[in-house]
Amino acid sequence: MSITSNKVALSQKIAFGIGMFANQMFPAAMGIFMVVLVQDLGFPGWMWGVIFFLPRIFDSITDPIMGFISDNTKSKWGRRRQYVLLGALIMGISFSILWQLHRENSVDYNFIYFIIWSFVFYLGLTIFSVPYVAMGYEMSDDFHERTNIMAVAQWIGQWAWVIAPWFWVIMYDQGWFESADVATRTIAVWVGLICMICAIVPAIFIKSKSTINEDYAPLNVKNMGSSFNGIIDGFQEAFKNKPFRKLCIATFLVYNAFNTVAAFTFFIVVYYLFNGDAGAAGIWPTLFGSIGALATTFLVIPIVTRMSKVMGKKKAFITSQSISILGYILLWFLFIPGKPYMFIFGLPFFAFGIGSLFTLMMSMTADVIDLDELNTGLRREGVFGAIYWWMVKFGFAIAGLLSGIILSSIGFNADFASQSEGAITGLRLFFSGLPILGTLFAIIVMRKYDLTEERAHEIRAELDKRANDNAIEDNGSSRHNKSKITSKNKKYNVG
Repeated sequence: MSITSNKVALSQKIAFGIGMFANQMFPAAMGIFMVVLVQDLGFPGWMWGVIFFLPRIFDSITDPIMGFISDNTKSKWGRRRQYVLLGALIMGISFSILWQLHRENSVDYNFIYFIIWSFVFYLGLTIFSVPYVAMGYEMSDDFHERTNIMAVAQWIGQWAWVIAPWFWVIMYDQGWFESADVATRTIAVWVGLICMICAIVPAIFIKSKSTINEDYAPLNVKNMGSSFNGIIDGFQEAFKNKPFRKLCIATFLVYNAFNTVAAFTFFIVVYYLFNGDAGAAGIWPTLFGSIGALATTFLVIPIVTRMSKVMGKKKAFITSQSISILGYILLWFLFIPGKPYMFIFGLPFFAFGIGSLFTLMMSMTADVIDLDELNTGLRREGVFGAIYWWMVKFGFAIAGLLSGIILSSIGFNADFASQSEGAITGLRLFFSGLPILGTLFAIIVMRKYDLTEERAHEIRAELDKRANDNAIEDNGSSRHNKSKITSKNKKYNVG
């Protein structure tokens, strides 16, 4: 049952956006804290890669299953809210436990501990994020209102990326904590608690309708086999949808390339700009992430939202990604030892890449779901949301594995006070070159994306007509049955 309307109240958009803050803060904090594993707890590059890779592969497998469950849930609370609540609790608690790592324990012990709790955390993330994202897809059926919903959500969510980099300052300031691993153990508890509360907000405040009487696929043990087949069928059918396939591939390319090198920022600033002196680097690693996120919040999202209405979503995507390529090129030249402030001038351009990605892609996914309904007669926000985010998370897993491989291949070793010139040059080449390459391929993929605003309106009109025809048919059938019952009652004098 879709909960759609043309316009959505600002309070509903904000409630959805608060959930997005949690959805973004967990990976943002994870990215910051991951540095501690290498820098302070002695994890080698291959362990870092495995830690990124295995839990996210597990996450990518559970996502489509959760999408099917959410889409076919019969409940007086609707299809989504109860799962959002449960997932929020699991991921908030497990995230806090995940980072209780002590340097006096062996590297192997910490590695196994982290892997186990990562699986618990990512299970909670799946239970939360899949139905949560589906909530956003079904909030409106209006082409531009969908972009507005995602813009508000991304605007709120981006504050996670503004705040998270400041954890570096706290972690490495001995006036706050004696060491970064001690700081991480404490900060993680606060992050887990606050984000858990934020993640619960959509479950409480976003409207939903009962689905008790809907004709959904059964979710009992007896029908588990058919349910699993439904997951596979839904996955295959979704990827037959060419516009959706393009969205997934383009997102994978941009997001995967970005995340492969995202953690290199800290190492480039510390080892290239400040010759390995983390204390001298001070807040500069933090400023890179924080200023970039502020540029996204106050510059990129408003501009991209406007661009999508003026030139269309596809052209807005291609234009914004092209600007991000310029940003990566500028950062190659603006990382200057002795002049760390210079990279700030490249950040507004750099921010257009990830800053525009989900605002536009989540809006376009909602349009694609309408096309799927036109073709199949089914509303499958959960399945499509799960598959889209499967690509995101699978890309993130690959990115983590590639990060570890790259660090090992270029000869980077965090145990050394300074790095070889080859290692630093390798970091910088991958930092600029890999995202440029991924973005160029994404632009090529999206060039022939053909679900325009005009086509989206045609699809919406056809769906509305179909719904009206079905309503008239149902009313006619109801009146006919009522007439038969009345005649029967008269015949048998039933009062």
